[in-house]
Amino acid sequence: MTTISAPASKPAAPVPPRVQFRRQWDKRLGFIATHAIGIALGVIFVLPLLFVFLTAVMKSDQAMTSSLWPTEWHFENFVEVFKKAPLLEYFGNSLLYSALATLGALVSAVPAAYGLAKLKWRGQNLFFMLTVAAMMLPPQVTVVPLYDLWVRMGLTGTLVPLIVPYFFFDAFSIFLLRQFFLTIPKDYLEAAKIDGCNEFRAMTRVLLPMAKPGIAATAMFCFLFTWNDYFGPLLYTGENQDNWPLSLAIASFRGMHHVEWNLTMAATALIMAPVIVLFVFAQKSFVKGITFTGVKG
Repeated sequence: MTTISAPASKPAAPVPPRVQFRRQWDKRLGFIATHAIGIALGVIFVLPLLFVFLTAVMKSDQAMTSSLWPTEWHFENFVEVFKKAPLLEYFGNSLLYSALATLGALVSAVPAAYGLAKLKWRGQNLFFMLTVAAMMLPPQVTVVPLYDLWVRMGLTGTLVPLIVPYFFFDAFSIFLLRQFFLTIPKDYLEAAKIDGCNEFRAMTRVLLPMAKPGIAATAMFCFLFTWNDYFGPLLYTGENQDNWPLSLAIASFRGMHHVEWNLTMAATALIMAPVIVLFVFAQKSFVKGITFTGVKG
């Protein structure tokens, strides 16, 4: 019995270089067209950072002129700013303020958000409306009675008036966590209660591990706000330079060295660096927390 072998397939003809180039160019154009809005927004956000960095490495007489590209690169400006002002001390104050305020916001917001999202009690909707109203209330409205309170307690000039209020109430943190808690099904909490967990254990053992993205997003929002806060430190620590955070110190640094814009921009770049690094490492949790927040309710 004879077998008939299939004819050998002919090798594919090579694609001409001109066709390959055209296909690659079409792919690039398609990518640009698909992500045009994202690319435009990215350029808008990156340009100010690039301007700050380029100005930071310029000579003093070139900074803030029409020349945007450094004629000479002076990376020693980042070292010079530490000789002009005690930035490490100011950095420690900012880190203490932001870290403790973020911790206080989470400690106070998690139980409140849990009560608003997972419990049923009289006046629940009213309290939530008051929380939303507190978000819309400008801080300048309550600044006079609060300042008078801290003056009477003798705590002005310290970071205490900036940190302590976060351990009692932060409207935005409560609102954000409440919206995220609503996306978690109640079945998990009910199953935990059937197994004998009380409300506190159900919140800490079941809800919080599932709400890590929302907690990360809330913590980042609070950290960024307190890190960049200028009004509060100016009001409460303006009289005591030893407790100045970076946001207040950079303004005074610019005042003391208003001609040396290159040093001012170098200090600004150093201040922005920790926030940028934090966002890079926590980007996935931050985006996930924002994505799921507000799906229900």
